Amino acid sequence: MLSDTTGSWTPVALSADLPAGAVMPARTPAGPIALWRSQSGRVAASKDRCPHRGMRLSYGFVRGEALSCIYHGWSYSRTGNCLRIPAHPGLTPPETIRVETQQAEESDGIIWVAAGQLTAEPPRLEGLAPLRSLVAHAGVAAVEAAASAKAGPEGLVWQPQNSRTIRLLLAPQDDDQTLIHVLLDSDSSLSARIAASRTAETLRRMAEELQTKRIAS
Repeated sequence: MLSDTTGSWTPVALSADLPAGAVMPARTPAGPIALWRSQSGRVAASKDRCPHRGMRLSYGFVRGEALSCIYHGWSYSRTGNCLRIPAHPGLTPPETIRVETQQAEESDGIIWVAAGQLTAEPPRLEGLAPLRSLVAHAGVAAVEAAASAKAGPEGLVWQPQNSRTIRLLLAPQDDDQTLIHVLLDSDSSLSARIAASRTAETLRRMAEELQTKRIAS
């Protein structure tokens, strides 16, 4: 799915890549986020900046149902309110201390984050299973050109020569980079999954070569 405007869902990660109690950096059209999963398994998306000293929250750590900054340990809930300031253990943090958040949902093994107001749920990809994610140092247009296909609301349907159909979810990143999530039919064999992974690597190289030529021309 292409998500280059607000009011849309961005596929930021595979569910399998974010275990309980983990935090990782990600990006949406609204900017960098700290994507994290609480110990109970709930996914959250916080702006990647602690309002105290500006430290990146994706460098932090998860304890229970809160995300804590690695610098001074200020802790935040999934909804963004500050829960604890270690230097002042007896203080109840005021409601004015908050970190911005975005809506996060999981669907069919993909973590989606919303930028802006939404009127629909994330796309359903029934019958498909996530295989892997990779980053191409190329823009979305170069990835589409390499695949000879255009991305639609539910991703890019790619039919490599002599291979099974592969679904690609594309998420633009900074500096002409594209995050690519690769999905296959859920009943795909191990050999088909290995072949698709290698084919995706080939597509990335093709896209990067096209990007280099466009820059040089």
